[in-house]
Amino acid sequence: MVTAVPERTETGNGLGGVTLEGRPPTDTGRRNTAVLVGFTAVTNLADGVMKMALPLLAARLTGSPAHVTAVSMTLTLPWLLVALHIGVLVDRFDRRRLLWGANGMRLAAMGWLTVSAVTGGITLVQLFTAGVILGVADVLASTSASALVPAAVPPAGRQRANAWMVGAETVGQEFAGPFVGGLLLAAGTGIALGLIGASYAIAALALLLLVGRFQAARPAADAAPVSVNSRIAEGLRFLWGDPVLRTLSLVVAVLAAVWGAWLALMPLYARQAMELGPQEYGIVLSALGIGGVAGTVAVTWVNRLLGARWAMFADLIGTTARVALPALTTNIAAVAVGAFLGGMGGTLWTVNARTITQRMVPDAMLGRYGAAARLFSFGAMPLGAALVGLLAELGGMRPAFGVFAVATAATPVLFLRNVTRQALASR
Repeated sequence: MVTAVPERTETGNGLGGVTLEGRPPTDTGRRNTAVLVGFTAVTNLADGVMKMALPLLAARLTGSPAHVTAVSMTLTLPWLLVALHIGVLVDRFDRRRLLWGANGMRLAAMGWLTVSAVTGGITLVQLFTAGVILGVADVLASTSASALVPAAVPPAGRQRANAWMVGAETVGQEFAGPFVGGLLLAAGTGIALGLIGASYAIAALALLLLVGRFQAARPAADAAPVSVNSRIAEGLRFLWGDPVLRTLSLVVAVLAAVWGAWLALMPLYARQAMELGPQEYGIVLSALGIGGVAGTVAVTWVNRLLGARWAMFADLIGTTARVALPALTTNIAAVAVGAFLGGMGGTLWTVNARTITQRMVPDAMLGRYGAAARLFSFGAMPLGAALVGLLAELGGMRPAFGVFAVATAATPVLFLRNVTRQALASR
């Protein structure tokens, strides 16, 4: 269980607002939790709107599926290209300032698009460029925010903070963002883009309310300079050399590939095999999001009942059900139940994995570890999408889902063997 993991001491690391035991004061932790949850809610709502708006704007400019999907890819491709380098930045500089920098990049991109929409129209090149800027900003913001939590929130409050942050991500990205985006685009492109930019500005101002300093310990003045590539390699060695962290990264790569496969194939499967209309398909997608919200609400209760280790194990069962049920049946109720279980399990995993790693990983390594871990997950999603498409083309959609169900069903052996109660309690 997470509660059995001893707290690490952060004395003398230069983190203002932290007690000698490495804990921010309780009242400060509550305030910082509220600020971080608010920041996450606003930025993820804006992200949800933007991730729907940019491809739709591209579709107005071109009929090429390749061009439209390429605009969407610019938002996620930076995770594969620059995440490891950004992890070095997060371990070197003040993490709150990096969050300001990320939101400054977002504001610049949205301001540019807004002015273009109002004055003369947006071009496809602008969408590609803005997408890359926003994608890099997302990598910087996500990595910095996750690494900032241990310095902002005491250990006893981190599970709650992580749960509410994950819940805010789910609501913003899966529910409110697409809905609000549709309303704003109907009101006008300039209005939609301008309000997205305003949301990023509000979130940046909210960071002023954080109490403390959020920079990892600097190297000693007489220490020899270390290259960026050496720091990246150090982070990767740290991740791979720890059996628990290595196992979590490998398992999450499989789970992320399943998510990518399900999201890529389900629209076609729902239309052709399940014969669902847009409204019925929306029910299936909503079940996924509702499961994520349910996981946010239930994670504390589930952890008390089962412990964090078994709560994470529940995600392996839920994700297996998510891809196994479409392989076995076209019944909408069954497939929706699988989506709900997958969404709920995903939240249980994310909240507990963040809490565990925030205790296990040294503060000076949080940025590089977080970037490397996300590289496993975000890199696996497009690979899962590509593989399921190939399998469906060769053998049909239901067998393709079945292959991923078998792969997911194999993960409990690796997880239970390495992520033991003793391994967690020894940290």
